[in-house]
Amino acid sequence: MLLHGFPQTAAYWIRVAQAPAAVGYRVLAPDQRGYSPGARPAAVRAYRMSELVADVLALAEAAGAARFHLVGHDWGGAVAWALAGRHPEQVATLTSVSTPHPRALAAALLTSGQLLRSAYIGFFRIPRLPELALGAREGRGLRFLLARSGLAPAWAERYTRALAGPGALAAALAWYRAAIPFGLRVPPSPVPTRHVWGSGDPALGRRAATITGRWVAGPYCFDVLEGAGHWLPEHHPEALAKLLLEDLATTSARSLTGG
Repeated sequence: MLLHGFPQTAAYWIRVAQAPAAVGYRVLAPDQRGYSPGARPAAVRAYRMSELVADVLALAEAAGAARFHLVGHDWGGAVAWALAGRHPEQVATLTSVSTPHPRALAAALLTSGQLLRSAYIGFFRIPRLPELALGAREGRGLRFLLARSGLAPAWAERYTRALAGPGALAAALAWYRAAIPFGLRVPPSPVPTRHVWGSGDPALGRRAATITGRWVAGPYCFDVLEGAGHWLPEHHPEALAKLLLEDLATTSARSLTGG
């Protein structure tokens, strides 16, 4: 199960998904709540974490997957941490790409430069103004923001067009507006967990990444992609696919040995 973040769509998982699919895994990569025209409620409260987690569980149930490997990037990573912490019986492995554990992020806000890195979140939570700033002139503001963050122009254009539909940008921003500050209610992850972080990530700094392991109770791996930025699925799909295949192989080996 591959979960995207802001302001992406599931399309960026294609090159990552090919690797597990090639060795026989069924891969699900949904456009999450708000990003699909058929699942775009208007109320901010509809984007609370409990609703986002419930969407993933409902998709897994519909697919007949009682237990699944979970991968999330950006906001998708936040959903993945919450789901693994609260429903570990359904998660075989957790891979969080870029996104630290929410409680690690909270700690980093108080002890590092993370507060400055996260300043945009406060702006995104303001009603209506971000839609005007980012969506005006056919999304020029959003396109500029994404380019400044290091995203390739072709991807920035693709995401800007995807959020140009009626209510799409407001729905994507509702994830920020519905969020409980700091995410302190998210339990530690008890399942085999991997955190992948790019050392050049402008939004999520080193402190939160390096202390994330404090909130993992199961087997844990922390991988740093030196020089990589925030947009790892778009720019480093081969590296992510390789790490994902390692986790799948390790899990299979544990199953065979009873470990």
